[in-house]
Amino acid sequence: MTIPAGSAATLETPPDNLRRRRFLSAMAGSVALSAVMPSWLMAQEAEAPATETPTEAPVVEPAPAEPAAPEFPPFSFDALSEEMRKAAGENWQEAEKIEGALAGLDYDAYQRIRFRPDHARWQDEGQEFRLHAFHLGWLFKEPVHIFEIKEGRAQPMDFTTHDFEYGGNVSEKIPEDTPMPGVAGFRLHNPLNRADVFDELIAFLGASYFRALGRGTVYGLSARGLAVNTAMQGGEEFPRFTDFWIERPMPGANTITVYAALDSKSVTGAYRFVITPGEDTEMEVTARLFLREKTDQIGIAPLTSMYLFGGADPRGFDDFRASVHDSEYLVLNTRGGETFLRALNNPPRLASSYLGAENPLSFGLIQRSRDFDDYLDAQAHYERRPSLMVEPIGDWGKGTVRLVEIPSKLEGNDNIVAFWVPEGKMEKGAALEYAYRLHWGMSPIGDRSVDRARILRTRVGEGGVAGVEQKSDTRKFVIDFEGGILSSLPADAVLVPQVSSGRGEITQAIVSKVSGTDIWRLVIEAKTEPGNVAELKAALTGYGQTLTETWLYQWMRD
Repeated sequence: MTIPAGSAATLETPPDNLRRRRFLSAMAGSVALSAVMPSWLMAQEAEAPATETPTEAPVVEPAPAEPAAPEFPPFSFDALSEEMRKAAGENWQEAEKIEGALAGLDYDAYQRIRFRPDHARWQDEGQEFRLHAFHLGWLFKEPVHIFEIKEGRAQPMDFTTHDFEYGGNVSEKIPEDTPMPGVAGFRLHNPLNRADVFDELIAFLGASYFRALGRGTVYGLSARGLAVNTAMQGGEEFPRFTDFWIERPMPGANTITVYAALDSKSVTGAYRFVITPGEDTEMEVTARLFLREKTDQIGIAPLTSMYLFGGADPRGFDDFRASVHDSEYLVLNTRGGETFLRALNNPPRLASSYLGAENPLSFGLIQRSRDFDDYLDAQAHYERRPSLMVEPIGDWGKGTVRLVEIPSKLEGNDNIVAFWVPEGKMEKGAALEYAYRLHWGMSPIGDRSVDRARILRTRVGEGGVAGVEQKSDTRKFVIDFEGGILSSLPADAVLVPQVSSGRGEITQAIVSKVSGTDIWRLVIEAKTEPGNVAELKAALTGYGQTLTETWLYQWMRD
């Protein structure tokens, strides 16, 4: 859709005037300049002209005037958007990085630094939100600036070393009163699960990454502001949120609004996030994008997750746990009433899948298995990882949901990426606007079909007859369905499996009801040539209608 047309850190403490000039100089190239450099501060840099005193009469010096309170400029999303549009017409400059002791913090040292809870912003004013900052250092060497919007005006939100606790010997590495040129990011707390406890709700940290929680969940997958050239030749570009503006929450309000400036070599952007915590935490996002350079691909509403192994793809891991993943399916809902569910894989080589759609109803990455026994992990609790659904607002037109799967041997690696790719070329000078809602929770809206039987589980194994020593060139896929009209049908109901395979052959497809349950099972056997990538698709039909969600799977035969 088209719309109309850092600062460097120093560890020494310079004299006051020099420190002020450095601050102004560092911010001169930032979109935040108007919010942090009012005229009263600039005036302090100029010396008053000398005056002569007449000798014939004594002069009574007037009492010094009280210094005027800083008058911060007004802030608006439209003004921020215009600044980012102008920035897209200028040459990109790489962000300044911190130096000295802050830059020298390693992983162990960084883990010993904590924001002091008693220094949380807004904790004494009856607000439902509290703000904590993330310290600079380790992987986070590019300062981010945070501003508070109060009564429509933006003012800097300053943080110092006094806002943080330094465990172990880290305090020896970070001298007291070390200047803080910014922070790495921030997180918001809210009484999400209990009225008397402020739980962490959402965190913005690193590039344009952020992640949030619904009630009863623990951190899992993340979202990003924008994906640029993901898994494309020439390498991926990672835009970053350079500055944030946060509206000071009113006492008792259960919604908070965050604005962000996005910058990279190829694109700039202005973002607005309206965040409402709850059973499913909702974020209404507006992204206004301005292309600085032509790009091969942009990804709207990108989601990032982890899939190591599970029932659909065990991959031979020698692990006591039954499954290890933050998400297990990609889901796409069309406005025609279809729900496509693509089982995730940890592939032997880089893989991509493309689900074409026009103005989709929703898409996302979901965790469908919700029992502890599905994972057996008493620390990670993968059964409580949130699902995340993207609900487009307005007409997104034609495009593709792209899924990227990256081989991984460690659960610490996020190897799953999904995003919307709009149709058309992304030319220099283009201006785009996308609005959407993000739903984070155990079972957010759109994570399953409303009317049709849902896919309960997917299992994959060697083809042929179980329990017989053999070597089969086929692969067996078992899909269990439950719910909707399907579960009320008798075992002798006439159902027709609709099964197909691109670059492969379906050798068998049998459907039957699992005795003593409401579950129906579809067993597929397929084959393809070594090295091929087969795309499988299946659903159950009967009595003139489609009775189930549509199952998708990508099989890479080694």
